Amino acid sequence: MLFPSRGAKCARNAIVALSLAVLSAGHVVSAATLCVNPAGSSGCYKTIGAAVSAAAAGDQINIGPGQYSEGVVISKTLSLVGAGAESTIISAQGQPNGVYIDGLDNGGLSGVLVTGLTIRNANFEGILVTNTSNSVISNNHVTNNDQGLNYSAGTCPGQPVFETNEGEDCGEGVHLVGTYAVTVSNNAVDLNSGGILLSDETGANFDNLITGNTVTDNPFDCGITLASHAPSPAASSKVPYGVFNNNIVGNTSARNGLAGGGAGVGIFAPGPGNMSPENKVIGNVIMDNAASGVAVHNHAAPAGAPPVNLNGLVIMRNYISGNGADTSDAATPGPVGINIFGVAAIYSTQILENTIDNETDDVVINNPGGSSVHLNNLLGGAVGLANLGTGSVDGTMNFFGCPGGPGTTGGCSAVHGPSVGSSPWLKAPVSTAPSASSSTRQPM
Repeated sequence: MLFPSRGAKCARNAIVALSLAVLSAGHVVSAATLCVNPAGSSGCYKTIGAAVSAAAAGDQINIGPGQYSEGVVISKTLSLVGAGAESTIISAQGQPNGVYIDGLDNGGLSGVLVTGLTIRNANFEGILVTNTSNSVISNNHVTNNDQGLNYSAGTCPGQPVFETNEGEDCGEGVHLVGTYAVTVSNNAVDLNSGGILLSDETGANFDNLITGNTVTDNPFDCGITLASHAPSPAASSKVPYGVFNNNIVGNTSARNGLAGGGAGVGIFAPGPGNMSPENKVIGNVIMDNAASGVAVHNHAAPAGAPPVNLNGLVIMRNYISGNGADTSDAATPGPVGINIFGVAAIYSTQILENTIDNETDDVVINNPGGSSVHLNNLLGGAVGLANLGTGSVDGTMNFFGCPGGPGTTGGCSAVHGPSVGSSPWLKAPVSTAPSASSSTRQPM
Protein backbone atom coordinates (compact mmCIF):
# COMPACT_ATOMS: atom_id res chain seq x y z
CA MET A 1 0.00 0.00 0.00
CA LEU A 2 1.28 3.46 -0.89
CA PHE A 3 1.36 6.40 1.48
CA PRO A 4 2.95 9.82 0.97
CA SER A 5 5.85 10.70 3.21
CA ARG A 6 4.37 13.14 5.65
CA GLY A 7 6.53 13.76 8.69
CA ALA A 8 3.31 12.61 10.40
CA LYS A 9 2.44 14.88 13.31
CA CYS A 10 4.57 17.85 12.23
CA ALA A 11 3.07 17.89 8.73
CA ARG A 12 -0.50 17.63 10.03
CA ASN A 13 0.09 20.39 12.55
CA ALA A 14 1.48 22.64 9.83
CA ILE A 15 -1.54 22.04 7.60
CA VAL A 16 -3.95 22.63 10.49
CA ALA A 17 -2.14 25.89 11.26
CA LEU A 18 -2.49 26.91 7.61
CA SER A 19 -6.19 26.14 7.70
CA LEU A 20 -6.71 28.17 10.87
CA ALA A 21 -4.82 31.07 9.29
CA VAL A 22 -7.13 30.92 6.27
CA LEU A 23 -10.16 30.88 8.52
CA SER A 24 -8.81 33.78 10.57
CA ALA A 25 -8.33 35.77 7.38
CA GLY A 26 -12.02 35.14 6.67
CA HIS A 27 -12.93 36.59 10.12
CA VAL A 28 -14.24 33.32 11.55
CA VAL A 29 -13.93 33.50 15.33
CA SER A 30 -14.39 31.25 18.38
CA ALA A 31 -13.88 27.99 16.45
CA ALA A 32 -14.61 24.81 18.36
CA THR A 33 -12.92 21.41 18.17
CA LEU A 34 -15.13 18.34 17.83
CA CYS A 35 -14.04 14.71 17.89
CA VAL A 36 -15.09 11.44 16.27
CA ASN A 37 -14.26 7.84 17.14
CA PRO A 38 -15.88 4.55 16.09
CA ALA A 39 -17.35 3.95 19.56
CA GLY A 40 -18.75 7.43 19.97
CA SER A 41 -17.08 7.52 23.38
CA SER A 42 -15.55 10.27 25.54
CA GLY A 43 -17.94 12.88 24.24
CA CYS A 44 -17.08 12.20 20.60
CA TYR A 45 -19.43 11.57 17.71
CA LYS A 46 -19.69 8.07 16.27
CA THR A 47 -19.79 9.16 12.64
CA ILE A 48 -18.01 11.90 10.73
CA GLY A 49 -21.29 12.97 9.16
CA ALA A 50 -22.86 13.59 12.57
CA ALA A 51 -19.91 15.75 13.60
CA VAL A 52 -20.08 17.71 10.34
CA SER A 53 -23.80 18.34 10.90
CA ALA A 54 -23.18 19.55 14.45
CA ALA A 55 -20.20 21.73 13.62
CA ALA A 56 -20.36 25.46 13.03
CA ALA A 57 -18.43 27.20 10.28
CA GLY A 58 -14.76 27.39 11.21
CA ASP A 59 -14.76 24.36 13.51
CA GLN A 60 -12.17 21.58 13.45
CA ILE A 61 -13.18 17.92 13.56
CA ASN A 62 -10.51 15.50 14.82
CA ILE A 63 -11.18 11.95 13.61
CA GLY A 64 -9.74 9.09 15.64
CA PRO A 65 -8.27 5.86 14.24
CA GLY A 66 -10.72 3.36 12.84
CA GLN A 67 -12.92 2.69 9.85
CA TYR A 68 -15.95 4.85 9.06
CA SER A 69 -18.42 3.37 6.57
CA GLU A 70 -19.97 6.53 5.17
CA GLY A 71 -19.74 9.28 2.61
CA VAL A 72 -19.13 12.78 3.97
CA VAL A 73 -20.60 15.98 2.49
CA ILE A 74 -19.06 19.30 3.57
CA SER A 75 -21.12 22.44 3.00
CA LYS A 76 -19.37 24.90 5.33
CA THR A 77 -15.87 26.00 6.28
CA LEU A 78 -14.44 23.08 8.28
CA SER A 79 -11.17 21.33 9.06
CA LEU A 80 -11.47 17.54 8.79
CA VAL A 81 -8.34 16.13 10.46
CA GLY A 82 -7.70 12.40 10.58
CA ALA A 83 -5.18 10.72 12.85
CA GLY A 84 -3.18 9.65 9.78
CA ALA A 85 -4.00 7.87 6.53
CA GLU A 86 -2.52 4.62 7.87
CA SER A 87 -5.15 4.41 10.61
CA THR A 88 -8.14 6.64 9.79
CA ILE A 89 -10.24 5.22 6.97
CA ILE A 90 -13.40 6.37 5.22
CA SER A 91 -14.82 3.33 3.41
CA ALA A 92 -17.53 4.72 1.15
CA GLN A 93 -18.86 1.49 -0.29
CA GLY A 94 -22.17 2.22 -2.04
CA GLN A 95 -21.77 6.00 -1.57
CA PRO A 96 -21.32 8.47 -4.44
CA ASN A 97 -18.12 9.96 -2.98
CA GLY A 98 -15.89 9.49 0.01
CA VAL A 99 -15.70 13.22 0.71
CA TYR A 100 -17.68 15.81 -1.25
CA ILE A 101 -16.82 19.49 -0.65
CA ASP A 102 -19.99 21.02 -2.09
CA GLY A 103 -19.52 24.62 -3.13
CA LEU A 104 -21.92 24.12 -6.03
CA ASP A 105 -24.92 24.18 -3.69
CA ASN A 106 -23.26 26.40 -1.08
CA GLY A 107 -22.06 29.52 -2.84
CA GLY A 108 -18.82 31.08 -1.66
CA LEU A 109 -17.57 28.00 0.17
CA SER A 110 -13.90 28.36 1.13
CA GLY A 111 -11.33 27.48 3.76
CA VAL A 112 -11.96 23.71 3.92
CA LEU A 113 -9.20 21.34 5.04
CA VAL A 114 -9.22 17.55 4.54
CA THR A 115 -6.10 15.78 5.82
CA GLY A 116 -4.84 12.54 7.36
CA LEU A 117 -7.39 10.11 5.89
CA THR A 118 -7.60 7.06 3.68
CA ILE A 119 -10.63 7.43 1.39
CA ARG A 120 -11.66 4.37 -0.58
CA ASN A 121 -14.41 2.35 -2.29
CA ALA A 122 -16.71 5.20 -3.42
CA ASN A 123 -18.81 4.71 -6.56
CA PHE A 124 -17.46 7.90 -8.12
CA GLU A 125 -14.66 10.15 -6.83
CA GLY A 126 -12.82 9.56 -3.59
CA ILE A 127 -12.69 13.34 -3.09
CA LEU A 128 -14.92 15.65 -5.16
CA VAL A 129 -14.61 19.43 -4.79
CA THR A 130 -16.99 21.80 -6.61
CA ASN A 131 -16.93 25.61 -6.81
CA THR A 132 -14.76 26.02 -3.72
CA SER A 133 -11.80 28.31 -3.06
CA ASN A 134 -8.77 28.61 -0.78
CA SER A 135 -8.95 25.05 0.52
CA VAL A 136 -6.42 22.28 1.18
CA ILE A 137 -6.54 18.52 0.42
CA SER A 138 -3.36 17.10 1.91
CA ASN A 139 -1.69 13.93 3.22
CA ASN A 140 -4.51 11.57 2.31
CA HIS A 141 -4.52 8.17 0.62
CA VAL A 142 -7.22 8.09 -2.08
CA THR A 143 -7.57 4.56 -3.41
CA ASN A 144 -9.90 2.11 -5.14
CA ASN A 145 -12.67 4.58 -5.90
CA ASP A 146 -14.73 4.80 -9.12
CA GLN A 147 -16.46 1.55 -8.17
CA GLY A 148 -19.52 2.51 -10.26
CA LEU A 149 -17.57 2.45 -13.51
CA ASN A 150 -18.69 0.18 -16.34
CA TYR A 151 -15.54 0.61 -18.38
CA SER A 152 -16.51 -1.62 -21.29
CA ALA A 153 -19.66 0.48 -21.85
CA GLY A 154 -17.97 3.78 -21.06
CA THR A 155 -20.64 4.66 -18.50
CA CYS A 156 -20.92 5.50 -14.83
CA PRO A 157 -24.58 4.99 -13.86
CA GLY A 158 -25.94 7.47 -11.33
CA GLN A 159 -23.19 10.05 -11.66
CA PRO A 160 -24.36 13.68 -11.25
CA VAL A 161 -25.49 15.30 -14.49
CA PHE A 162 -23.13 18.25 -13.98
CA GLU A 163 -20.17 15.95 -14.67
CA THR A 164 -20.64 16.11 -18.41
CA ASN A 165 -17.62 14.17 -19.70
CA GLU A 166 -16.91 11.61 -16.98
CA GLY A 167 -18.89 8.52 -17.99
CA GLU A 168 -15.75 6.67 -19.01
CA ASP A 169 -13.95 7.11 -15.68
CA CYS A 170 -16.46 8.25 -12.97
CA GLY A 171 -14.41 11.35 -12.22
CA GLU A 172 -11.18 9.76 -10.97
CA GLY A 173 -9.68 9.68 -7.48
CA VAL A 174 -9.59 13.43 -6.76
CA HIS A 175 -11.71 15.79 -8.89
CA LEU A 176 -11.71 19.59 -8.69
CA VAL A 177 -14.60 21.20 -10.63
CA GLY A 178 -14.83 24.97 -10.96
CA THR A 179 -12.40 25.63 -8.11
CA TYR A 180 -10.07 28.53 -7.33
CA ALA A 181 -6.85 28.49 -5.27
CA VAL A 182 -7.28 24.93 -3.99
CA THR A 183 -4.11 23.07 -2.98
CA VAL A 184 -3.88 19.28 -3.44
CA SER A 185 -0.61 18.25 -1.81
CA ASN A 186 1.28 15.18 -0.62
CA ASN A 187 -1.51 12.70 -1.27
CA ALA A 188 -1.13 9.12 -2.52
CA VAL A 189 -3.67 8.52 -5.29
CA ASP A 190 -3.78 4.98 -6.66
CA LEU A 191 -6.02 2.23 -8.04
CA ASN A 192 -8.81 4.60 -9.06
CA SER A 193 -9.81 4.76 -12.74
CA GLY A 194 -7.63 7.87 -13.08
CA GLY A 195 -5.69 9.98 -10.62
CA ILE A 196 -6.31 13.74 -10.21
CA LEU A 197 -8.64 15.71 -12.50
CA LEU A 198 -9.27 19.44 -12.89
CA SER A 199 -12.28 20.40 -15.04
CA ASP A 200 -14.71 23.25 -15.67
CA GLU A 201 -18.29 21.99 -16.01
CA THR A 202 -19.66 24.31 -13.29
CA GLY A 203 -17.24 27.24 -13.39
CA ALA A 204 -13.76 28.42 -14.27
CA ASN A 205 -11.03 26.27 -12.74
CA PHE A 206 -7.90 28.30 -12.07
CA ASP A 207 -4.96 29.13 -9.80
CA ASN A 208 -4.97 25.68 -8.18
CA LEU A 209 -1.76 23.98 -7.00
CA ILE A 210 -1.23 20.22 -7.42
CA THR A 211 2.05 19.43 -5.68
CA GLY A 212 3.98 16.62 -4.02
CA ASN A 213 1.43 13.92 -4.84
CA THR A 214 2.27 10.33 -5.74
CA VAL A 215 -0.19 9.29 -8.46
CA THR A 216 0.35 5.69 -9.51
CA ASP A 217 -1.35 2.60 -10.94
CA ASN A 218 -4.66 4.22 -11.89
CA PRO A 219 -5.50 1.83 -14.73
CA PHE A 220 -7.97 3.53 -17.09
CA ASP A 221 -6.94 7.16 -17.46
CA CYS A 222 -4.20 9.75 -16.99
CA GLY A 223 -2.34 10.31 -13.78
CA ILE A 224 -3.04 14.06 -13.67
CA THR A 225 -5.54 15.64 -16.09
CA LEU A 226 -6.48 19.24 -16.85
CA ALA A 227 -9.47 19.13 -19.19
CA SER A 228 -11.95 21.71 -20.44
CA HIS A 229 -15.39 20.11 -20.72
CA ALA A 230 -18.86 21.02 -21.89
CA PRO A 231 -20.74 23.08 -19.28
CA SER A 232 -23.22 21.45 -16.95
CA PRO A 233 -26.81 21.54 -18.28
CA ALA A 234 -27.64 23.84 -15.35
CA ALA A 235 -24.69 26.19 -15.89
CA SER A 236 -25.32 29.83 -16.68
CA SER A 237 -22.74 29.71 -19.46
CA LYS A 238 -23.31 27.71 -22.62
CA VAL A 239 -19.62 27.75 -23.55
CA PRO A 240 -16.78 26.17 -21.53
CA TYR A 241 -15.54 28.22 -18.56
CA GLY A 242 -11.89 27.16 -18.91
CA VAL A 243 -9.12 25.43 -16.94
CA PHE A 244 -6.23 27.87 -16.72
CA ASN A 245 -3.21 29.09 -14.79
CA ASN A 246 -2.96 25.94 -12.69
CA ASN A 247 0.39 24.66 -11.40
CA ILE A 248 1.35 20.96 -11.50
CA VAL A 249 4.58 20.93 -9.52
CA GLY A 250 6.78 18.23 -7.99
CA ASN A 251 4.48 15.22 -8.35
CA THR A 252 5.21 11.64 -9.34
CA SER A 253 2.91 10.23 -12.03
CA ALA A 254 3.76 6.63 -12.89
CA ARG A 255 2.19 3.49 -14.37
CA ASN A 256 -1.18 5.09 -15.09
CA GLY A 257 -3.53 4.08 -17.89
CA LEU A 258 -2.07 0.62 -18.38
CA ALA A 259 -5.51 -0.98 -18.91
CA GLY A 260 -7.30 1.77 -20.79
CA GLY A 261 -4.63 4.18 -21.98
CA GLY A 262 -3.62 7.40 -20.30
CA ALA A 263 -0.77 9.89 -20.13
CA GLY A 264 1.27 10.84 -17.11
CA VAL A 265 -0.01 14.42 -17.35
CA GLY A 266 -2.71 15.41 -19.86
CA ILE A 267 -3.82 18.92 -20.81
CA PHE A 268 -6.86 18.86 -23.08
CA ALA A 269 -9.11 21.34 -24.88
CA PRO A 270 -10.68 18.84 -27.23
CA GLY A 271 -13.08 20.87 -29.34
CA PRO A 272 -14.64 24.23 -30.19
CA GLY A 273 -14.73 26.68 -27.29
CA ASN A 274 -12.68 24.53 -24.93
CA MET A 275 -9.96 26.42 -23.02
CA SER A 276 -6.98 25.07 -21.07
CA PRO A 277 -4.34 27.81 -21.44
CA GLU A 278 -1.48 29.11 -19.29
CA ASN A 279 -1.06 25.91 -17.25
CA LYS A 280 2.37 24.92 -15.94
CA VAL A 281 3.87 21.43 -15.53
CA ILE A 282 7.12 21.85 -13.58
CA GLY A 283 9.50 19.54 -11.73
CA ASN A 284 7.53 16.30 -11.94
CA VAL A 285 8.70 12.70 -12.35
CA ILE A 286 6.62 11.13 -15.13
CA MET A 287 7.42 7.47 -15.84
CA ASP A 288 6.04 4.29 -17.37
CA ASN A 289 2.55 5.53 -18.22
CA ALA A 290 0.57 3.89 -21.03
CA ALA A 291 0.48 6.94 -23.29
CA SER A 292 2.86 9.90 -23.56
CA GLY A 293 4.55 11.40 -20.53
CA VAL A 294 2.91 14.78 -21.16
CA ALA A 295 0.02 14.94 -23.66
CA VAL A 296 -1.43 18.23 -24.95
CA HIS A 297 -4.41 17.61 -27.26
CA ASN A 298 -6.98 19.47 -29.33
CA HIS A 299 -9.01 17.38 -31.80
CA ALA A 300 -11.36 19.71 -33.71
CA ALA A 301 -11.42 23.19 -35.24
CA PRO A 302 -14.41 23.53 -37.57
CA ALA A 303 -14.77 26.75 -39.51
CA GLY A 304 -16.92 29.35 -37.78
CA ALA A 305 -16.88 27.53 -34.43
CA PRO A 306 -15.75 29.18 -31.17
CA PRO A 307 -11.95 29.18 -30.94
CA VAL A 308 -9.91 26.72 -28.94
CA ASN A 309 -7.37 28.02 -26.43
CA LEU A 310 -4.45 25.80 -25.39
CA ASN A 311 -1.93 28.64 -25.55
CA GLY A 312 0.84 29.65 -23.20
CA LEU A 313 1.64 26.25 -21.66
CA VAL A 314 4.94 25.74 -19.83
CA ILE A 315 6.43 22.22 -19.52
CA MET A 316 9.65 22.62 -17.56
CA ARG A 317 12.27 20.71 -15.54
CA ASN A 318 10.45 17.38 -15.57
CA TYR A 319 12.09 13.96 -15.64
CA ILE A 320 10.22 11.88 -18.23
CA SER A 321 11.04 8.25 -19.01
CA GLY A 322 9.61 4.98 -20.31
CA ASN A 323 6.14 6.16 -21.34
CA GLY A 324 4.08 4.82 -24.25
CA ALA A 325 2.85 6.11 -27.60
CA ASP A 326 -0.12 8.34 -28.20
CA THR A 327 -2.80 6.82 -30.44
CA SER A 328 -5.77 7.68 -32.70
CA ASP A 329 -5.56 11.10 -34.38
CA ALA A 330 -2.82 12.18 -31.95
CA ALA A 331 -0.71 9.10 -32.73
CA THR A 332 3.06 9.34 -32.40
CA PRO A 333 5.57 7.17 -34.28
CA GLY A 334 6.51 5.44 -31.04
CA PRO A 335 6.72 5.88 -27.27
CA VAL A 336 6.95 9.60 -26.56
CA GLY A 337 7.98 11.90 -23.74
CA ILE A 338 6.00 15.03 -24.73
CA ASN A 339 3.34 15.18 -27.46
CA ILE A 340 1.81 18.50 -28.55
CA PHE A 341 -1.09 17.74 -30.89
CA GLY A 342 -3.48 20.34 -32.22
CA VAL A 343 -5.97 20.43 -35.08
CA ALA A 344 -6.51 24.04 -34.02
CA ALA A 345 -3.27 26.00 -33.64
CA ILE A 346 -1.65 25.95 -30.19
CA TYR A 347 0.58 28.97 -29.64
CA SER A 348 3.41 29.90 -27.26
CA THR A 349 4.13 26.42 -25.89
CA GLN A 350 7.42 26.43 -24.00
CA ILE A 351 9.26 23.13 -23.41
CA LEU A 352 12.28 23.93 -21.25
CA GLU A 353 14.97 22.14 -19.21
CA ASN A 354 13.38 18.69 -19.21
CA THR A 355 15.32 15.44 -19.20
CA ILE A 356 13.72 12.79 -21.40
CA ASP A 357 15.12 9.29 -21.83
CA ASN A 358 14.00 5.75 -22.64
CA GLU A 359 11.57 7.02 -25.29
CA THR A 360 11.56 6.47 -29.06
CA ASP A 361 10.49 10.09 -29.62
CA ASP A 362 11.46 12.56 -26.95
CA VAL A 363 9.36 15.53 -28.14
CA VAL A 364 6.75 15.38 -30.93
CA ILE A 365 5.01 18.48 -32.27
CA ASN A 366 1.99 18.17 -34.59
CA ASN A 367 0.49 21.60 -34.39
CA PRO A 368 -0.03 24.48 -36.85
CA GLY A 369 1.06 26.91 -34.15
CA GLY A 370 4.54 25.48 -33.60
CA SER A 371 6.45 25.38 -30.29
CA SER A 372 9.63 26.47 -28.54
CA VAL A 373 11.86 23.63 -27.31
CA HIS A 374 15.04 24.77 -25.53
CA LEU A 375 17.64 23.64 -22.96
CA ASN A 376 16.36 20.06 -22.75
CA ASN A 377 18.37 16.87 -22.39
CA LEU A 378 16.92 14.70 -25.18
CA LEU A 379 18.50 11.35 -24.37
CA GLY A 380 16.22 8.71 -25.90
CA GLY A 381 18.83 7.96 -28.56
CA ALA A 382 16.35 7.73 -31.46
CA VAL A 383 14.37 10.91 -32.28
CA GLY A 384 14.99 13.85 -29.99
CA LEU A 385 12.64 16.25 -31.73
CA ALA A 386 10.05 15.54 -34.45
CA ASN A 387 7.74 17.93 -36.26
CA LEU A 388 4.78 16.09 -37.79
CA GLY A 389 2.74 19.21 -38.51
CA THR A 390 2.78 22.41 -40.53
CA GLY A 391 3.98 24.82 -37.85
CA SER A 392 7.61 25.72 -37.31
CA VAL A 393 9.52 24.46 -34.25
CA ASP A 394 12.35 26.37 -32.63
CA GLY A 395 14.46 23.53 -31.26
CA THR A 396 17.75 25.34 -30.71
CA MET A 397 19.97 25.01 -27.65
CA ASN A 398 19.12 21.42 -26.70
CA PHE A 399 21.50 18.57 -25.83
CA PHE A 400 20.81 15.62 -28.13
CA GLY A 401 22.91 13.07 -26.27
CA CYS A 402 26.40 13.71 -27.68
CA PRO A 403 28.53 16.74 -28.54
CA GLY A 404 28.22 16.31 -32.31
CA GLY A 405 24.58 17.34 -32.50
CA PRO A 406 21.41 15.75 -33.88
CA GLY A 407 21.81 12.46 -35.72
CA THR A 408 25.60 12.20 -35.45
CA THR A 409 27.53 9.16 -34.30
CA GLY A 410 27.90 8.41 -30.63
CA GLY A 411 24.24 7.94 -29.78
CA CYS A 412 22.89 11.37 -30.59
CA SER A 413 19.13 11.68 -30.97
CA ALA A 414 17.93 12.82 -34.39
CA VAL A 415 15.69 15.62 -35.60
CA HIS A 416 12.84 14.71 -37.99
CA GLY A 417 10.39 16.69 -40.04
CA PRO A 418 10.22 20.07 -41.79
CA SER A 419 10.68 23.53 -40.32
CA VAL A 420 12.70 22.47 -37.29
CA GLY A 421 15.55 24.71 -36.22
CA SER A 422 18.03 22.74 -34.12
CA SER A 423 21.29 24.68 -34.55
CA PRO A 424 23.01 25.77 -32.43
CA TRP A 425 22.77 22.79 -30.11
CA LEU A 426 24.41 22.15 -26.76
CA LYS A 427 27.53 20.01 -26.52
CA ALA A 428 26.94 18.96 -22.92
CA PRO A 429 23.87 18.14 -20.80
CA VAL A 430 21.89 20.94 -19.23
CA SER A 431 22.99 20.90 -15.62
CA THR A 432 19.77 22.43 -14.30
CA ALA A 433 17.58 19.73 -15.87
CA PRO A 434 16.69 16.69 -13.73
CA SER A 435 18.08 13.21 -14.26
CA ALA A 436 17.26 9.72 -13.09
CA SER A 437 20.00 9.90 -10.46
CA SER A 438 19.29 13.43 -9.27
CA SER A 439 15.52 13.16 -9.08
CA THR A 440 14.28 13.09 -5.50
CA ARG A 441 10.75 11.95 -6.35
CA GLN A 442 10.90 8.49 -7.86
CA PRO A 443 7.75 6.31 -8.13
CA MET A 444 7.16 3.88 -5.29
